[in-house]
Order: sequence, then structure tokens, then C-alpha cells
Amino acid sequence: MEEDTRNLVDEYKGLSNEEVFERLSEKRSELEVAIQNVSHDFNAGTIVRNANNFNVARVHIIGKRKYNRRGAMCTDKYLDIKYWPTTMEFIEDQRRRCREVVAIENNVVMARPLENKIFARNTTLVFGGESDGITRDLLDQCDDIREISSFGSTRSVNVGVASGIAMYEWARRWLREEE
Repeated sequence: MEEDTRNLVDEYKGLSNEEVFERLSEKRSELEVAIQNVSHDFNAGTIVRNANNFNVARVHIIGKRKYNRRGAMCTDKYLDIKYWPTTMEFIEDQRRRCREVVAIENNVVMARPLENKIFARNTTLVFGGESDGITRDLLDQCDDIREISSFGSTRSVNVGVASGIAMYEWARRWLREEE
């Protein structure tokens, strides 16, 4: 038998991609993630990889469908990814399913510190591109806008890094308490 060289925890080694997807689906978290305007494909791939690490229920890609799957390290095979051509279609889905939509965005006057956020279990985190950020029409539809505090000379962390930090903050509240 050939060695399984995929970047999987031992529990999933030797299983087909479909079997890994099914097993992960049995224990997905309620967190969802949305990506809008991420112009650097590697950043979108990093967000997808982080989403797999936190076993999110779904990844939403708003607008542009393509991203660098190499950056995701093939983890997109184990996730439910939904594409939305417009912001309003995405928001309508979120409202219909009673989800709290939280933008992670810096340089927005109304953004509050992420570390003070008390997350709802049914949260969708929204991430935007580093240069353009999340569009105004989507920000206006979000229930909350949070930023990651900076302590050095740079205004912000990379969006891929920001996604990992924000997902971890949600997980500290909802996944750690279940252990």
C-alpha cells in the first residue's frame, strides 16, 4: 500500500477525498466564512485552508469564482464552497438562515476590536481584499464590523492571517467549551 502523503491528520489517512469530506461533515462547526474582493489568489487559498482547519460549515465566495487552489493545499476538496454572483444574493441567504454576519475589516470608522466580540454560534465571518477591502454595500449589510488590533507600525495583518485569527476567536468561544 502506498503511503498517503496528503496533509491530513492520521484519522483521515488512506481515505478517499469523498470519505474525508463525509467524515468532516458529520462534525462541522456552525461557523461559515465569506470571501469578497480578495485580489491575491494566494490569500483566498489561505482563507480556504484556514476554514478547513476550523472545519467550517461552508465557505462563500462572493463575485469572482477563481482562487489559487494550490494556496488552499487541496483543502477545498473537503469543504462546502458556495459561489454568489452578487452581494445581495449572499445576504439574502444569510438572512433566510438567521445568521449573524460579521465583517473583519480595518480602517473603517465603525470597526470595533475583535478581542471584545461575543460571537453568536451561527456566525459568518466576511473577509475582503487587502487593497479594496469589503465593498460598502456589503459592509452596510453586516451586523457587526470588527478589526484586529495592531501593536506595531503596520496598520493590519495579511487577510489570510486575519482569517485565522478571527476563526480562532470564534472557536475559542464555541469549540473549546465543547471539549
